Amino acid sequence: MNKTTFKADKNTLTITRIFNASVDLVWKAWTQPDLLDQWWAPKPWRSETKHMEFREGGYRLYAMLGPEGEEHWGRTDYESIKELSNFSGQDSFCDNDGIVQPDFPVARFQNHFVEEGSSTAVTIITQYESEAHLNQVLQMGMKEGLGMAFQSLDELLTALR
Repeated sequence: MNKTTFKADKNTLTITRIFNASVDLVWKAWTQPDLLDQWWAPKPWRSETKHMEFREGGYRLYAMLGPEGEEHWGRTDYESIKELSNFSGQDSFCDNDGIVQPDFPVARFQNHFVEEGSSTAVTIITQYESEAHLNQVLQMGMKEGLGMAFQSLDELLTALR
């Protein structure tokens, strides 16, 4: 199993994970909605994309759907994209129309993809407005949920190879 490292420092969370797949395949899994929906939620939850334009100035609107009918909506706004290398933007909690919910933390992120032989290292650097906002998302289970989602991504990458 691949190891995920989490490092919190004040209002910044840095996550690194190595996936046993080419950068091209890992990039596709992060940037194509049909693939992203197969791994982005921790089981037994699932992700469902309502809208996605992976381009600078575009956004993804999606729901995290729970086994008891729960719905939690998220919006990712893409700011910069360098194909097969990195993309950055902002993640927000929102309603099903994409209207950002002001009572929840907003994450500014940079995702970096580096091919290392037959593997790809993904580093996610996420900054929040405050240390309290970072702690809020950690208390909501973000670390555990992302770890489970990465396991699903490992399974998807194996199936796609």
